[in-house]
Amino acid sequence: MRTVRDFFYWVPNFITAMNLASGCVAVFLGIQGYIGIAALLIAAASVFDFMDGMAARLLNSYSDVGKEMDSLADLVSFGVAPGAILVTMLQLAMFNEVRPLLEIDANWMQWIFLLAALLVPVAGAFRLAKFNLDTRQTENFLGLPIPANALFYASLAVVVAWGNKPALEHIILNRFNLLTCIAIISALMISEVPMFSLKFKSLKWKGNEIRLAFLVLCVVIFAVLNIYGLPLIMLSYIAISLVQKLMA
Repeated sequence: MRTVRDFFYWVPNFITAMNLASGCVAVFLGIQGYIGIAALLIAAASVFDFMDGMAARLLNSYSDVGKEMDSLADLVSFGVAPGAILVTMLQLAMFNEVRPLLEIDANWMQWIFLLAALLVPVAGAFRLAKFNLDTRQTENFLGLPIPANALFYASLAVVVAWGNKPALEHIILNRFNLLTCIAIISALMISEVPMFSLKFKSLKWKGNEIRLAFLVLCVVIFAVLNIYGLPLIMLSYIAISLVQKLMA
């Protein structure tokens, strides 16, 4: 006989499944060139990723199945999906068009550039495996969280898809700039660099100074720059974490 407890058990897992579903559709659309919609689905997946943890805490319905499912969903939504977006952006950077991979007429160097996008899901897998085994990351992170990695590339995709700044689009759709981002962001994911978490234990200023200041900065950047400020928000998160480490 089903009980209320059984229902509570499945609520966080259902939310995690929504994270996975969003990520899967983002992969399908991203690889076909619909990077703006794929970026929105990654953002939706990040909301579901936040909500499943909150639901598990509120309902006290933790499970080993939920933990494993959460990691698998995160790998798809925040590793494979941004990788798909990057494949499309690299194609646009090199060929000014998007084609099915087997129809691309590319030389060996161009294939290396395209396959560099695989570093994102691979580094993301190492990041998630490390996080699951590391007991030091209960309050803050060591290395860039994989959702932040995905949201950075999603923010670039939003600017390319819906922005109206050709100069900025030209900077983003440069294969060397994209490769630099892939190298640095992937390295940060598997690094030991401390990164602050956005998990609030209370709404008080004390103990949440960095978190609240960052949220205020996000609002200001978006209010001033609109969607063009989204990549800057993600870079600000990394910069603040680095400065915090240097001042520690």
